Amino acid sequence: MNEGVLTALALTAALAMATSLALLLIAPPLAWWLARSRHAASSLVEAVVALPLVLPPTVLGFYLLLAMAEDGWLGGAWRALTGQPLAFTFSGLVIASIIYSLPFVSQPLTASFRNTPPELLDAAAVMGIGPIARFLRLMLPLHWRALAAAGVLGFAHTVGEFGIVLMIGGSIPGQTRVLSILLFDQVESLDYASAHLTAGLLLAFSLAALTLTYGALRRR
Repeated sequence: MNEGVLTALALTAALAMATSLALLLIAPPLAWWLARSRHAASSLVEAVVALPLVLPPTVLGFYLLLAMAEDGWLGGAWRALTGQPLAFTFSGLVIASIIYSLPFVSQPLTASFRNTPPELLDAAAVMGIGPIARFLRLMLPLHWRALAAAGVLGFAHTVGEFGIVLMIGGSIPGQTRVLSILLFDQVESLDYASAHLTAGLLLAFSLAALTLTYGALRRR
């Protein structure tokens, strides 16, 4: 395994880990609100969250690239805050990956939360347990398998990203060239021996991650 593959592997793992940790903080409260809300806007919010499931990654990447540009609202704010650009950087990849992988983490949690027996929540309310405490002390422990499976699915999905990573990060060695981009570069340069190795790594990891995810869901 050459240095380029190792560098891309480390960068891919760092991107997937950062994205997964962020999603495990963002997705559970969002999923809980979507599962419980009867507000008219909840359907629109759920549709916006689910857009990456049906929208081509290049479309989402295009709009994010405009937002992250030096004169974009997000890129300009980032530059003012940190003094650094956002597009074609690892930080930009993390933000794009969070948005792109959000439905793959929030939707399984929303479905799991909706299956909670209402009697449990009613009993907790009668006992004087507030909404935040019910969520933290009752819902998260009760749905820990779904939470773990959603985290693994978000990690695996981030590892397999290509279109949005290419749009936002390009192919900068050591900064934005993750395994999926490295594989594209290897095939484009007709280096099929290296491409077999990179593709094999992605295939083995994806299969292992999905096996763990479905196993956790079946044991629920």
